[in-house]
Amino acid sequence: MNIFVSSLSFKARKEDLAQLFAPFGEVTTSRIILNKETRRSKGYGFVEMPNEEEALAAINALNGTEHMGRVINVAVANERPEKQ
Repeated sequence: MNIFVSSLSFKARKEDLAQLFAPFGEVTTSRIILNKETRRSKGYGFVEMPNEEEALAAINALNGTEHMGRVINVAVANERPEKQ
């Protein structure tokens, strides 16, 4: 399951995201989205967890909690529409 995480600290790295979600189960990937020009974080990212139950538990437990000094929002990621 792909999980959207927003309101991240601009200092957060993909390893921080992986560590945050690891107690809930296997994390296959974690990404912080960067501004293409400045290479700085845009303040959001994605975490991929293969087990849906574990992913939902992580979403429920982490949404609205503090991480690196910011209250984060955690939700199921919307599928990106295909480009035509």
